[in-house]
Amino acid sequence: MSEAVRSILQTKTEATRETACEADPGFLWDFWYPAVRSTEIRGRKLTAAVLLEVPLVLGRTSEGKAFAIRDSCPHRGIPLSYGHFDGQTVECSYHGWRFDACTARCVEIPSLTSQDKLKVDRIFAGHYPCEERDGYVWAYMSGPGSRLAERVPPAPALPVFNTNDSDNYRITHLSCELPSHIDHGIIGLMDPAHGPFVHQAWWWRKRRSIHEKEKQFEPIPNGFRMSKHSPSSNSLPYQLLKRMTGEPVTTTIDFVLPNQRLEEIHSGKLWFSSRATVTPVRRDLCRIDFVAAWNVFLPVLLFRVFAKKFLRQDQETMIRQAEGLKHDPHLMLIDDADRPAKWYFALKANLLESRRTGAAMMHPMDGPTTLRWRS
Repeated sequence: MSEAVRSILQTKTEATRETACEADPGFLWDFWYPAVRSTEIRGRKLTAAVLLEVPLVLGRTSEGKAFAIRDSCPHRGIPLSYGHFDGQTVECSYHGWRFDACTARCVEIPSLTSQDKLKVDRIFAGHYPCEERDGYVWAYMSGPGSRLAERVPPAPALPVFNTNDSDNYRITHLSCELPSHIDHGIIGLMDPAHGPFVHQAWWWRKRRSIHEKEKQFEPIPNGFRMSKHSPSSNSLPYQLLKRMTGEPVTTTIDFVLPNQRLEEIHSGKLWFSSRATVTPVRRDLCRIDFVAAWNVFLPVLLFRVFAKKFLRQDQETMIRQAEGLKHDPHLMLIDDADRPAKWYFALKANLLESRRTGAAMMHPMDGPTTLRWRS
């Protein structure tokens, strides 16, 4: 085969692959996703964000209610985030079209005359339900061209325990971007075997501390759970917690579609709760948002030092992986260390099939199962 023919075939193959990718970016719609931190929308400031390749403009009304609308004027497409916000309506910077912030309904087109019959109130910029939880503004991302469900479930909340107010536990937030598709970000998030290689530290994991582990998993709605168990003996933080309380330490880890990893650690009256979400920005870029709360005596600044190191290690690994994925290599998943990744892909596929057919969603797990791996 000549080089010219080979080049043409390669170009066609790449074009076909790109077309298929463009047709289905692999996102899960009709779920809540964290858009921005609550602290990013203050006063009459407009903040731009992108979720699932949808441009959003977010802000807060004069009454303090957060809102999210599509960041594109339906007139000429200019981002509404360049416009003016008076606390109730967003005004486009191009022709002054104004939209109600909470409904995205057009309320004024300055260029219209008394002779015009255009029904302004039938024009919408695109509205997305918005809620605030745990210091994040969440947006409910309904599918393109689909009608918003009459009942939208509440946005996810981080579990906290044995507390009546916000003064008796600490909370902090971290984030980082990953140059990868959402699927790679998520299976990296749940991967149980990378710790001794990616997160090597004197206070966490060492290569020589690798040993065989056995954990019980069970199905939960839209996800799976690593059942309550005693955490790894080769992690110093767990050892210190046990010494503080004199009681056993237990941990439970959940994964829930579309993108949440939740972990709870308990020892006596002390607890630690965390949630990591991986949110698609584009098909080649996602973002980890990590929030943790605890009533353990652990200063926030000290925790952030260690947590930032963890996230940075994950980010550097995903940057390196992205270099290899440019060449579209054949990939593989093994048992048992990669079984959670297999469950994720099956959950995702089964959910989409359930929505397509209207049939009940099939869970890939028949019941509790035990996985074994070394880490």
